[in-house]
Amino acid sequence: MQEAVLAKNDAMAAANRAFFENGEIAAFNFVSAPGAGKTALLVALIGALADRVPVRVIEGDQETARDAERIRSTGVPAYQINTGTGCHLDAEMLEAAIHELVPPRRSLLFIENVGNLVCPALFDLGERAKIVVMSVTEGEDKPLKYPHMFRAARALILTKIDLLPHLEFDVEACVANARRINPQLRVFPVSARTGAGVAPLADLLGSQLRVQG
Repeated sequence: MQEAVLAKNDAMAAANRAFFENGEIAAFNFVSAPGAGKTALLVALIGALADRVPVRVIEGDQETARDAERIRSTGVPAYQINTGTGCHLDAEMLEAAIHELVPPRRSLLFIENVGNLVCPALFDLGERAKIVVMSVTEGEDKPLKYPHMFRAARALILTKIDLLPHLEFDVEACVANARRINPQLRVFPVSARTGAGVAPLADLLGSQLRVQG
């Protein structure tokens, strides 16, 4: 049954990917455990990018529209998906959302997945890349505990680095653990609160549109 579900999802993901490619839309799927700071990160990225490129956001949560409302307060359109008991977004949910949100041509689409480091690793949405977000409050061994997610991701964003002086978090050990799982993983330490590291990450994401052009 799982194989059938994933096969159906993969077919829809391929259709989503074709839609993005035809519209020159760079879609990124942000995944994390609850509380890692995905929404704060997206707000910071929007602040760095919104004057340069069109940005749209799809928010995934089991309940409430609070994160979508936070995004909309920046002036960027956001579409909320509530999954109920579901622990992840799937390609069919995303297909419905993008036809409601209608991302413009040559835009960035940020997808904030449901807070979970297990299920979202299995489901392709048609995105350009999965980006795993992890806060420095979580523990250096998180990549070893959830290897499938870190293996599926193209980048790791370490958030809340402004808290490092108050923690015993070993950044080098965390990065080593992550690259033990995925040697190609790119790592970006950032603080949404102070803005540290946000500009280089925003530049990289924005450059994905120029690569296509």
